[in-house]
Amino acid sequence: MSAHTVVTVLAAVLVGFSAASVFLRAPWVVRPMADYGIPRSWLPWLGTAKAAGAAGLLAGLLVPAVGAAAGIALVLYFTGAVVAVVRARWYAHIPFPLVYAAPVVGSLVLGAF
Repeated sequence: MSAHTVVTVLAAVLVGFSAASVFLRAPWVVRPMADYGIPRSWLPWLGTAKAAGAAGLLAGLLVPAVGAAAGIALVLYFTGAVVAVVRARWYAHIPFPLVYAAPVVGSLVLGAF
């Protein structure tokens, strides 16, 4: 099994867990999002975006262009999450979206080689 496959599966599992946490309205996810000013009505859309990204990463193991598109979309998603955290001035929370973005970036980098 290649490093790209391992990192991609790890990224998909982490992002899928994050999506499930949004769908299940986990307090450790929903409460901070409210503090950042994210409307509750956005939660289904944000969860769906994460779930689609996770599925796209896995599909990318068979169709690399799909994985690259999903990875880029997820990097943009988590960049937006960092922006939301910074705008809310919750600087101590900046690492949380980066934990999910890091393996996605790793997958993109390893997929390029």
